Amino acid sequence: MSIEICNVSKRFGTFTALDDVSLEIPEGSLTAVLGPSGSGKSTLLRIVAGLERPDSGEVLLSGKDATGVAPQRRDVGFVFQHYAAFKHMTVRDNVAFALTIRKRPKQEIRERVDELLELVQLQGFADRYPSRLSGGQRQRMALARALAAKPRVLLLDEPFGALDARVRAELRDWLRRLHEEVRVTTVFVTHDQEEAMEVADRVAVLDHGHLEQVGAPADLYDAPASEFVLRFVGDAVRLGSRLVRPQEITLRRWPDDGAVEVEIERIAVLGADARVDLADGNGVRLTARLRRDELEDLDLGRGEIVWASAEPLRGLAADTSAGDAEAGQALG
Repeated sequence: MSIEICNVSKRFGTFTALDDVSLEIPEGSLTAVLGPSGSGKSTLLRIVAGLERPDSGEVLLSGKDATGVAPQRRDVGFVFQHYAAFKHMTVRDNVAFALTIRKRPKQEIRERVDELLELVQLQGFADRYPSRLSGGQRQRMALARALAAKPRVLLLDEPFGALDARVRAELRDWLRRLHEEVRVTTVFVTHDQEEAMEVADRVAVLDHGHLEQVGAPADLYDAPASEFVLRFVGDAVRLGSRLVRPQEITLRRWPDDGAVEVEIERIAVLGADARVDLADGNGVRLTARLRRDELEDLDLGRGEIVWASAEPLRGLAADTSAGDAEAGQALG
């Protein structure tokens, strides 16, 4: 099922959650909606699910207007951040819930639940209660429950936000593999840039209710459409009047056209790469990332003066009036 969000706006009192947002989500894709807190990403997901009504605009599912269609008639599965498990039900009964209320035959329910428990690797936990599962297992149970009725769209609202870093990393890989197996159109909301870039085919970046850019992860990283996207998707530092990626910075021992004179404050070796912390003549701090062999060739040391530059066609022009507190920050 394809999703078309057409000129959708939504306000809560005086707060504008979404402002004329249009977004197309192809059938069978895995799309991340990425943005900071308050950017409108969860509101957008709830509008697609039918849990909120837009003030203006339309939502089309497979080309048909679904804006006024009730959530239960949209053929959409929804997974919340905090599982929303039925604590008094076993894992099997939780997964079977959507089929049970639809009064499907018992044999069909059992077969479908067994299939899903195997798919989410919980086949040995069917008779346990949610309280006896780990956080990652509860989230996999929630995904199985959302898939039980064979929805044509799966919506995930910060699905791994309540989990620790190690479990989140494991579930990212698992979600990617799950999507390749079931191929249901999937949209997940996250504020985690690494999660969006690692898991999704396409990423839609929101900020203050506006859609900043949509594209493949590599496109957003290499060709950001705005300063916000550059700084939010990956690291960005200010070099003179421009924002650039730390790995785009070249250090030399001699001046060059457009180069900025900087002092080396610290060098940290990080495996095959090195992080070089720098400060320009105005005290603005920035970071360069070099390969180990580049660092060794330059033979740099703390306190030395070098010249930093970036390729002229890379990076995004930045407003030099921005405060020093922002300058040189690695955002990502």
